[in-house]
Amino acid sequence: MKHRHQLGLTIGPVLVAIIMSCLLLIYPYKAGSYSASGLEKASLSQSNNVLKGQAIKTAALKNGYVPFFGSSELSRLDMTHPSVVAKKYHWSKRPFLLGKAGTQSLTHYFAMQDMTSQLKNKKAVVVVSPQWFTKKGQIPAAFSAYYSPLATAQWLLKAKNTQADQYAAKRLLKMNAFHRTSMMGKATLRIANGEQLSANQRRYLQLRLKVLHGEDHFFSAFIVKNKMRRLNNGTKKLPQSYSFTKINRLAGAMGKRNTNSNQLQIENNLYRKKLRGKIKTLKNCQVNLDYRQSPEYSDFELMLNQFKQTNTDVLFIIPPVNAKWAKYTGLSQQMLMSTSHKIKQQLNSQGFNNVLDLTQDGNINYFMQDSIHLGWRGWLAVDQAAQPFIAKRQRTPHYQINRYYFSKNWQEKIVK
Repeated sequence: MKHRHQLGLTIGPVLVAIIMSCLLLIYPYKAGSYSASGLEKASLSQSNNVLKGQAIKTAALKNGYVPFFGSSELSRLDMTHPSVVAKKYHWSKRPFLLGKAGTQSLTHYFAMQDMTSQLKNKKAVVVVSPQWFTKKGQIPAAFSAYYSPLATAQWLLKAKNTQADQYAAKRLLKMNAFHRTSMMGKATLRIANGEQLSANQRRYLQLRLKVLHGEDHFFSAFIVKNKMRRLNNGTKKLPQSYSFTKINRLAGAMGKRNTNSNQLQIENNLYRKKLRGKIKTLKNCQVNLDYRQSPEYSDFELMLNQFKQTNTDVLFIIPPVNAKWAKYTGLSQQMLMSTSHKIKQQLNSQGFNNVLDLTQDGNINYFMQDSIHLGWRGWLAVDQAAQPFIAKRQRTPHYQINRYYFSKNWQEKIVK
């Protein structure tokens, strides 16, 4: 009897998984129907199932939301955050936040693969953090946390023998998100080598995609984080009618009140929990930090290549570093300027001309909430650029992708 019990514990979960997979295969997949409140909740959640899935984010983009790609800065939902301001002042299209701590260009590139139809001839906003461009670039563990088998399967089925697809496949293999000996791994290896998928691989991916679509359709209704209270609290702090002068004054007062425990203008709770006890040890700790040479530049090129394919009009935002923090830790302002110049050269030379470069604004009081994340006045500067960009009529971009930006030479080049 004991052995039967143990066997049941072992086989039971396997049988359940098989049954669920069969049900998802026969369950007719169709795009989900979501309420306005459900889409609004999802637009703020930054939940993994939203980023990694397809159903709810594509439904949102069909219903008047604009994707805001970024990382941890998107989580700072204070009163001047674009999501708050957009709701308060009834922007024509509101932000749908895609990204959190650890998401970089490679994650966003694959996340776009299941929303290409919704990006076609539309708009997007990308917050390009200088901190992405480290010597090693994307950390595999962080990529794996947001890895989407659904998006990857869709990408593999449409991948071609292009430099971009070969580069993406090679980078995907380096992230160790799946075993190289798995069917997904072997298919990715064929793309990396410039080969077509085998008939068996294509059949497997098509079948796998049906299951993944079913799972996504089922689980997309479960939004992990509900930030509606924070959103509504933020709107209550804003004046009834939009006034830059009034909001800027409120942002300064709020920033001052929330950073009054330290001289670095870092938010009080963060300073107390993470910095106060070791602040002396951080003096000049970033003297050798450099963002000018990184594989991230070529990962970033994948995003640009995708925007070219979907003819997406994009506003790029380059945030600054808190100048007080940079001075204390020895982070070179000259290096930061060189980094922004390199990013802008990569953008402008290929026709991506909507760039809001805030690199030199890190010395404005309460522009930052902490060391590297936009704060009260920082988000206000973003609002000033994002609102007219979103509201104006869609222009026809003229992008010219340059294969050079996938090269090791560009990754290592220092632009003055």
